[in-house]
Amino acid sequence: QVQLVESGGGSVQAGGSLRLSCTHSRYIWCMGWFRQVPGKEREGVATTAGDSITTYADSVKGRFTISRDNGKDTLYLQMNSLKPEDTAMYYCAADAFRCRSCSGGACYPPPESAFSYWGQGTQVSVSS
Repeated sequence: QVQLVESGGGSVQAGGSLRLSCTHSRYIWCMGWFRQVPGKEREGVATTAGDSITTYADSVKGRFTISRDNGKDTLYLQMNSLKPEDTAMYYCAADAFRCRSCSGGACYPPPESAFSYWGQGTQVSVSS
């Protein structure tokens, strides 16, 4: 079992920044961030694996950065140049195996079904 606890969400104006954190109870190979708005499926935002390979959704590339500090058992998501469409509940996720979906030379976060462990979520709201 892996316990995940997110923090760092909040309200910010467009163009601003937030850093999300996710503390985890033990090391696990693959960790990622997903987000969800009411009425829509959970969307993969970014993942990072034990081989240091990261993936990002096209909608956040160049603006968001995922990182992890294994010494502190913490996963981060630095979010810059935030847009109103980034408003969502953000979830931390973890699993021991699949950390990316690759096709045609490009890799992206895998679907939520690839992850066994989830945090409770932290709300991010971006106003225009």
